[in-house]
Amino acid sequence: MNLPLPDVPEVRVVGLPQLTTGFDLVERLDLAMHLKVHGPLEPMPGERLAELAETISLRGRGGAGFPFGKKLRAVAKASIRRGVRPVVVINGSEGEPACRKDTVLLNRAPHLILDGALLAAEALGARTLIVAVTRNSTEISIRSALAERGLSDRRGQQLRARVVRTPERMVSGEASAVIRAAGGGPALPPGRRERAAESGIAGAPTLLSNAETYAQLAVAARTGARRYGHTGLPDEPGTVLLTVSGAVSRPMVIEVPTGVPLRYVLQLADAPPLPQGVLTGGYHGTWIDAMASHDAVVSRASLAAAGGALGAGAILPIGPETCPIGESLRIANWLAAETAGQCGPCKLGLPAAAGGLSDVLNGGGPAALEALREVTQAVKGRGACKHPDGSARFLTSTLSAFTDDLAAHVLGGGCGRETLGVLPLPTPGYQDVEESIPSGERLAVDWTLCKGHGLCADIVPELIRLGPDGYPALADAAVPMHLRGRAQRAVRRCPALALRIEQPPAERPALPPGVGRKALGSGRSWPAGRN
Repeated sequence: MNLPLPDVPEVRVVGLPQLTTGFDLVERLDLAMHLKVHGPLEPMPGERLAELAETISLRGRGGAGFPFGKKLRAVAKASIRRGVRPVVVINGSEGEPACRKDTVLLNRAPHLILDGALLAAEALGARTLIVAVTRNSTEISIRSALAERGLSDRRGQQLRARVVRTPERMVSGEASAVIRAAGGGPALPPGRRERAAESGIAGAPTLLSNAETYAQLAVAARTGARRYGHTGLPDEPGTVLLTVSGAVSRPMVIEVPTGVPLRYVLQLADAPPLPQGVLTGGYHGTWIDAMASHDAVVSRASLAAAGGALGAGAILPIGPETCPIGESLRIANWLAAETAGQCGPCKLGLPAAAGGLSDVLNGGGPAALEALREVTQAVKGRGACKHPDGSARFLTSTLSAFTDDLAAHVLGGGCGRETLGVLPLPTPGYQDVEESIPSGERLAVDWTLCKGHGLCADIVPELIRLGPDGYPALADAAVPMHLRGRAQRAVRRCPALALRIEQPPAERPALPPGVGRKALGSGRSWPAGRN
């Protein structure tokens, strides 16, 4: 059983809403409704904005949890030192099957996210704003929101804004992959680690943060640090967006103040009263047992103390009726398939680890378990991106969380339970092609010229794959907007000049014309003198 989450699941709130204010009134807050619900927002000098972020202990909500104020200051410092205008990036790429919080915000409250990003852009003196998204629904919503503000990528605008589409893959949401995609390259980590604050988009200092992070910044800028701190825990004030799925009858995104018991969140989603385990932080996260989930509260510190992780806010309980090792194997296989294929620990280590877990599940005995531990340990700390480390963390947690089930598989004939597949995974197939906005253009091959070099399949594998005879097989679909650049590159690089793009009979309809302000307004930029 495979249970993929819908783009926008049910949304609930505990206490007074902040990020989800107005959700009870409309499905999507356009600019007029956004201003009616939240009110106007004035620009803020850079130093005040950094102090605000530090006072409310604002950390990135994409998983890494880096302090936003520290990142903001680093970008400003690099911009001053180099004399280069920075770039602001909203990372709305959500390629993990268990996460939907950013998708919900982008679909239902896009202007709250833009508010926070435009605050940062104004403070830094940035003239470029980029929004990275993974899904069709989020792309439509954010393009409409930019149009409503009169923002576009046309030359001559004070602030140029554009949308970058990334594939729905685990590795495509990493900061370095988003930066690479925004620069016209593949949405994959580059294989070397660079600080975006120093050198990001086109080599410029880049402020890249998660969609929810910018929305939280906008809420705090309106309420002020003192009022913002009245919600949640003193050391982690405010609310948190969680995606709750797995063995629940009501998958949902829920906004809760920090400090709310995790067991209450699970009850709202109709989770089993005594879960076998709860996966916290998503598929790069860690398992906690039923007792820990009963005692923990929603906070970064509390979950860490319980052996879990807040991560990107994904919470996935499993009930007693399914095999936890089998459930984990499904995820391990998916994580192995998500490799960028750019380094040995990822390309070779993760499939070997998934195979080792399969051997353990199928009665490989103590030798299989020891081999699995060795390969998992070998993967840690050696990858070109964070995917191998996150996957190894998940596997290590599985081995330590379900010791009884592990012993039953290693020493006996198994735990006696089937794997029900309650953890959500994407539907296989040409998912990106099916869910993308079509450009109307189609790829075509002149078979009198094609020599089967296969270079086109390497450049745009989402649309072209090599058949058994070594010649390209084209997806029977229009080229989606987010793949147009790579499709054009494949055409240019075809050694036999056999690949071409066929234009649609008419242009694709434009988005509705925008209304309202172009940005947040003029104000003194930070660093000083950049107006």
